[in-house]
Amino acid sequence: MTGKKRKQEAGSRKQSVAIMVKTRGLLTAHRSLLTVAGFTLLELMIVISIIIILASIALPQYQKTIMHARETILRDDLFKMRSLLDQYAADKGKLPQSLDDLVTEHYLRELPKDPITDKPDWKPDTGDDVFSTEGGTGIINVHSASGDTSTEDTPYSEW
Repeated sequence: MTGKKRKQEAGSRKQSVAIMVKTRGLLTAHRSLLTVAGFTLLELMIVISIIIILASIALPQYQKTIMHARETILRDDLFKMRSLLDQYAADKGKLPQSLDDLVTEHYLRELPKDPITDKPDWKPDTGDDVFSTEGGTGIINVHSASGDTSTEDTPYSEW
């Protein structure tokens, strides 16, 4: 072998070693990207724990807000039905005998659902009909049929 040929072989060996080193470098770089791109189990557990803590703080406030909304709807429904009882008595000259009279005479489309019981079950109070010339009785007031207690510690049936 001549000196020229040995230099060429040595040069080609250096090139192949350099290519192998570059290839290995890419492989190691590629592997490190794979390990960096994911989350560890510990990181996931910490995030899930934080989410659970935040949810446990927010859930009671959400339930309180829902209950407040139901109580507001109940107050509004009772106010409207009481004003319709008065309007019925003024128009007809007598008190209605049942809440269904408000529906049949088109004062209401349908009886509203009690937001606490989620049924259209109301507890009407009957009394003497002061509007009637003949006397008699009729519905003078309406209350919720729920036996539960409000957030103000008063029974819904007394509203």
